Amino acid sequence: MTDIEITKKYKMKNIEDICGKLNITDYDLYGKYKAKINRVNSKNNGEVVLVTAINPTPYGEGKTTVAIGIHDALCKMGKSSMLVLREPSMGPVFGIKGGATGGGYSQIVPMEDINLHFTGDFHAITSANNLISACIDNSIYFGNPLKIKKVLFERCLDVNDRSLRYVNINYDTKFNITAASEIMAIFCLSKNMEDLRNRLDDIIIGVNKDDEFVYLKELNITGSLVVLLKDAFKPNLVQTLYNNPVIVHGGPFANIAHGCNSVVATNMAKNLSDYVITEAGFGSDAGAVKFFDIKCRDNKIDPLCVVLICTVRALKYNGEDILKDGLVNLGVHIENMKKFNQNIIVTLNKFSDDKEEDIEAIREYVKEYYVPFTINTAYMDGEYGAKDIALEILKCKKKKLNLLYNLNDNLKDKIEIMCKEICRCSEVIFTDKILEKIKRYSKFEYPICIAKTQYSISDDPKKLGAPKNYSLYIKDIKVNNGAKFITVYLGNILTMPGLSKKPNACNIDLNDNEIVGIF
Repeated sequence: MTDIEITKKYKMKNIEDICGKLNITDYDLYGKYKAKINRVNSKNNGEVVLVTAINPTPYGEGKTTVAIGIHDALCKMGKSSMLVLREPSMGPVFGIKGGATGGGYSQIVPMEDINLHFTGDFHAITSANNLISACIDNSIYFGNPLKIKKVLFERCLDVNDRSLRYVNINYDTKFNITAASEIMAIFCLSKNMEDLRNRLDDIIIGVNKDDEFVYLKELNITGSLVVLLKDAFKPNLVQTLYNNPVIVHGGPFANIAHGCNSVVATNMAKNLSDYVITEAGFGSDAGAVKFFDIKCRDNKIDPLCVVLICTVRALKYNGEDILKDGLVNLGVHIENMKKFNQNIIVTLNKFSDDKEEDIEAIREYVKEYYVPFTINTAYMDGEYGAKDIALEILKCKKKKLNLLYNLNDNLKDKIEIMCKEICRCSEVIFTDKILEKIKRYSKFEYPICIAKTQYSISDDPKKLGAPKNYSLYIKDIKVNNGAKFITVYLGNILTMPGLSKKPNACNIDLNDNEIVGIF
């Protein structure tokens, strides 16, 4: 059966019943099965469990599916658990990846709504972003009172459109996909509405004729942006197939931005439960590292543990010999997570055609790292499929998160630390132009956000497994002053994806008033 067909077998509860289960009384309904949460009264301090994976492959690793399965398993065991996920971008939905609401018997619903317009959050973020661009251009048109010499802020759109990568509207600029925009990053990192307002004020929109930064607050439009974002800023409540509550909010990409759901959603979930299951996008070298370095650092979060996913198919994608080529990639991710002083649970996301000898090879390899190994079948078995992971989570004793550098360290040093420790390069090469930018940006004591390919720990998607002894070139650096991090661009990274030759948009349709083809 397809994922959509499976969802039809399960009956969703009215979202008001899900709110009642959590003792949430202050919410706004978006139809029968979705709600915006205004406020919660509970004051728990739930332990955060991060779900991540090895480097992604065309086969998919199933982070969302496994995260849903863990949450359902904990709830089945009578534990107080909340799941917090990102909202899917419509770019991948209509592109190659398809939807992002799990799969098989481990899904969140209503999956069609979540994968498409949902509650309009992405549209609000896109509108706020493009209002900024319109007001910048309008200010320049009417005499340029801010003396802007170069515009640094870019437009966005939540559709893959390669033609918008580079455009000229009286000056050279480009579009980013909404999930890669600074507004999305700000939206997800803001602790409350006041913090959101302050971060918006701090966005650098350009450089003036005296080579000084021009900030968004100088346009006097922050109030309008807050109005556009006020409803979107409230977390969204939905449910799993087993009617367990799920918060879905925010959606930054992990190969470009920090790849985690919103801070307000995570904090809300911590207040509502003993365990908070969340995931970070792409491999642990992308989303997990940024989750620690940016989100946890700023919000004083010490995760309980990391669930690291692999699959036989993905490991074999790294080469013909699973032992020599694929397992070393898994080893790199285990070692990287250990650098952050994390409890690690490795789980194999099992497919029906996996061979026992391959599974045993993985089990024996993981044993060398002295971390638990589990097998997950949530896709096939739903709430029963991730029971072994849940049991390992319950055994964990929290550790203090270790970060690899201090915010006041030299900017060049911070970049080299992350590139050598996480990407495993032997040297980092800075051009004179990049060194000049580093000198200018050194006053910003922010964490580093590496933007690179998701398919390798390196900057080259063709370098599979565990590349080492290679040189890594810094392509560009950008200060996201509102988001409070510095993006370091490596390799041929694109912030506006293109569609494939036959995109998933060719498969989606409305059949007898039912949406088909998202998966």
